[in-house]
Amino acid sequence: MKKLEIVTHPDERLEQVCSKVTVFDRSLHETLDQLFDLMMEHDGIGIAAPQAGITERIAIVYLDDESGVIEMLNPEIKMIAGDETDVEGCLSFPGIYGEVSRTDQILLQAQDRNGKTFVMEADGYLSRAIQHEADHLDGVLFTSKVTKFVTEEELKEEEEAE
Repeated sequence: MKKLEIVTHPDERLEQVCSKVTVFDRSLHETLDQLFDLMMEHDGIGIAAPQAGITERIAIVYLDDESGVIEMLNPEIKMIAGDETDVEGCLSFPGIYGEVSRTDQILLQAQDRNGKTFVMEADGYLSRAIQHEADHLDGVLFTSKVTKFVTEEELKEEEEAE
């Protein structure tokens, strides 16, 4: 398999609805491993397959060791409660940040790399990351949900104030 690269906007694959994963084999495992490596190489906390030019319903989120690596294949999200607005960025939109409102608590149902279905609850930043990556699989870009764009300077000032 060739080395994966980050696909940036306006690549049309970023706005396509991805196809369902139906084959759970070694090739899929290699793709997942490469996606994870690509995400880490670019200091991301999440990546969806279209961001590497793959139009399948595959996404990964990794915030920290506590939440662990979450590989989501064919994810379905049910919104539970709450609403939260925070700043997001995206590997496919380098240097672009914006405030996005999302549901705070969600219920995720997805399949793991072996095709086994799992269900988990998430809230806060983890919920936000899962929703952001799942949006990619439906061709929805975070920029379409931004209520206010934020410059890198404003982002740094906000981080320093915390």
